[in-house]
Amino acid sequence: MAGIFIDVEVSDEVRGDEELASKLEEACPVDIFKANGGVEVLEDNLDECILCGLCVEAAPPGGVRVVKLYDDGAALER
Repeated sequence: MAGIFIDVEVSDEVRGDEELASKLEEACPVDIFKANGGVEVLEDNLDECILCGLCVEAAPPGGVRVVKLYDDGAALER
């Protein structure tokens, strides 16, 4: 993960939800999420994250966290 500055955490409840997976895939402007029988995080695309928060807003509270690895673990979450 050299050169990666963020991590995306998806809760277990969200990870297996096919409908929410499609919603996250559509919401993310840089293709970090893929609907693949549930939510798949495409790690090769993590370095493209623009910290827009659209994924956090598309998921239920606690469903998605975007963790800033460079800022003592500060996170975008709700």
